[in-house]
Amino acid sequence: MKLDGVLPFARILLEKAVMEGGAAVDATMGNGHDTLFLTLLTGENGMVFAFDIQAEALEATKRKLAENGAESRATLFHAGHERAAELIPSQYHGKLQGAIFNLGYLPGSDKSIVTKPETTISAIEQLLGMMAPGGIIVLVIYHGHEGGAEERDSLLSFVNGLDQKEAHVLQYKFINQKNNPPFIIAIEKR
Repeated sequence: MKLDGVLPFARILLEKAVMEGGAAVDATMGNGHDTLFLTLLTGENGMVFAFDIQAEALEATKRKLAENGAESRATLFHAGHERAAELIPSQYHGKLQGAIFNLGYLPGSDKSIVTKPETTISAIEQLLGMMAPGGIIVLVIYHGHEGGAEERDSLLSFVNGLDQKEAHVLQYKFINQKNNPPFIIAIEKR
């Protein structure tokens, strides 16, 4: 297939926005794959802030960063992403270049622990306020689990209401796949 899947496309979008020496956010660190990817983009002089409410996500991410010599380039928060404005140091406010959310549940974990629309929308609002112009927030929306449709619909309603003078919003999805395929919403701050 020549079309990019949602996860490769999410990374393509982040590569366009996050630069060496910059700062980025992994709003749902999970197993640490995106946290590590963002540290590669921000490089030796950049910083990544990563959030998760599950201790096992923090441990998996710490291991992944340590295995790749990137532990000093990320700050991990055992907290929900809705605390972004409070926990990300103020010197980074207005300077974030990118953020990624993988919504749903931690793969291989307790499927009853899922992201919630109200905390996700709060985090998006906070991160939009902290993004530099041209910064991109990527939402990978997994909606096949219980509560997933509610979060999907709330997010679509929220992003449809964003002022086009403030942000560009893109939806990227495959429309002929079965079983609630994930899709992307990307928000670029103007």
